[in-house]
Amino acid sequence: MFTTDGEKRLRDEVVIWLTTVTPSCRPQTSLVWFLWDGDEFLVYSLADTARVRNIASHPDVSLNLDSDGVGGHVVTIEAVARIDESAPPASRIPEYVAKYRDHMARLGWTPEQFSERYPVAIRITPKRVRAW
Repeated sequence: MFTTDGEKRLRDEVVIWLTTVTPSCRPQTSLVWFLWDGDEFLVYSLADTARVRNIASHPDVSLNLDSDGVGGHVVTIEAVARIDESAPPASRIPEYVAKYRDHMARLGWTPEQFSERYPVAIRITPKRVRAW
């Protein structure tokens, strides 16, 4: 689905833009931390956010990585999102903790504190990818 460069970026990039759709069909974009496992994305969210409400009412979303600053290395993903109430907290996912431990520490959080603050797991399944 992704090029080798795209796969590498999905493993290495720290943030990705997530666009959800409001009940009135307006796009809303947020910068989020994410984990890509080769099949789907995992994002953790604050509980009471428009992002969570939007996904509950309209699961179609898009994701995109920043370009190289001059219009190259673009990756956009059309996807379907769902709230995963059975997912473990982020602090119990070793790959997530390894990727974001230093970022959490810079913000003064332990992985457990991050998990308390961001308890909602969102799983995002790609349906269409565009890259150039």
